[in-house]
Amino acid sequence: MPKHMPPAHPFDDDKLKEECGVFGVIGVTDAANFVALGLHALQHRGQEAGGIVSHDAEQGFNSVRRFGYVRDNFTRQSLMESLPGPLAIGHVRYSTAGSKGAAIRDVQPFFGEFSMGGAAIAHNGNITNAIALRKELIERGSIFQSSSDSECIIHLMARSLQRNIPERMEDALRRVEGAFSIVAMTRSKLIGVRDPLGVRPLVLGQVADGWVLSSETCALDIIGATYVREIEPGEMVVISEKHGVQSHYPFRRVPSRFCIFEHVYFSRPDSIIGGRSVYETRHQIGVELAREAPVDADLVCPVPDSGTPAAIGFSHESGIPYAMGIIRNQYMGRTFIEPTEQIRNMGVRLKLNVNRALIKGKRVILVDDSVVRGTTSRKIKEMILDAGAKEVHFRIASPPTAWPCFYGVDTPQREKLLAATMSEDEMRDHLQVDSLKFISLNGLYRAVGEAEGRNSKCPQYCDACFSGEYPVAPSDMIEQGFELKAAE
Repeated sequence: MPKHMPPAHPFDDDKLKEECGVFGVIGVTDAANFVALGLHALQHRGQEAGGIVSHDAEQGFNSVRRFGYVRDNFTRQSLMESLPGPLAIGHVRYSTAGSKGAAIRDVQPFFGEFSMGGAAIAHNGNITNAIALRKELIERGSIFQSSSDSECIIHLMARSLQRNIPERMEDALRRVEGAFSIVAMTRSKLIGVRDPLGVRPLVLGQVADGWVLSSETCALDIIGATYVREIEPGEMVVISEKHGVQSHYPFRRVPSRFCIFEHVYFSRPDSIIGGRSVYETRHQIGVELAREAPVDADLVCPVPDSGTPAAIGFSHESGIPYAMGIIRNQYMGRTFIEPTEQIRNMGVRLKLNVNRALIKGKRVILVDDSVVRGTTSRKIKEMILDAGAKEVHFRIASPPTAWPCFYGVDTPQREKLLAATMSEDEMRDHLQVDSLKFISLNGLYRAVGEAEGRNSKCPQYCDACFSGEYPVAPSDMIEQGFELKAAE
């Protein structure tokens, strides 16, 4: 593991990892400083590494890529002074394709020098035909510098015969399958693109006389930018100081399939998605859960932090008091750089501690965002019982996660997902809790604003991790033997 990488922890192993975050600014003095702040606000989307590329008329392109947190790298004045100019883009990473944390060469943004000038690209998502593309490109003479699927885009752009970089990017992305929200830059332009399904998020903002592209609206807030709108599925925006925002649609229009798990877990609760507050959506998920799976108990307690809004919603709807029965240690992540085996065996207790005085003798409802492998859920249940709880009931703010994601989320292999091999009752027995209930898929759709629930013939969101219905066939994985869900 690289020296400055945040340490792995048993608690994190049982959570889905938050893809990546992208951010770009044009038309402001020292744009890289704005990008660093934006990446800090997007840190929840990737804690493995980060990078920034800037352009200055006198010094040209400059790049810095580092392992670890934004706060530990991009707050040093000497480093930020090496990234001058009014145009910059950045990326925070959790690897979802390629090697895991292997080398600095895998850290984005990626840079390429073309005949008409240089360009840098930062990608959130996953290319599902990357193996086939990579093989084809290597056979035609391309030399790859990283293991990332995102580098395919740079090589496809290099081979394009189009006149300028935005057109070459369009040409390249038409060959790409899967999910992509991209922030890119040339010497004078900031570019944003979403795939035709709009699986991953991307928003447009304005700061002073400049423009901003970001994965989430919470990163606009940190730099005082005004939210303008979402980049639409299949849209490309090309932004310059001279011409402002120019928009066009280079892909065939299809019904959008935004990732529904952004509402459940990935996005920060203070972000806005589709005109809806993420916090309010998660609160409503708790309300739906209480309606679908009521239980007689004394306390509703969240599993911090992502279960909190849903727990509050469950409490409001059920009338059962809300309580912070579990307290999270916010600083554990940097406490044990080289944890001993004894420390590792403490597992989840390093990050979470039970409020014993509150829990003892109580029937407790624990609200969590998801159950992946189930290992953390069992440990939390044991901690609650050790503290003297009379009963433990789990309520989960998402349907059972039974299928892996191939669009930019790092999920375990299907056989390691608890819901792939067990029914809800079997999971309850495995976790050894008094009851276990997940929100239904229709209930989740109602919570995100679809009053009639899920349209089974034309789903409004990508929910493949729950339903097994993939909006884009994961061709590379199928080639390797992955079996799609049988048609019903």
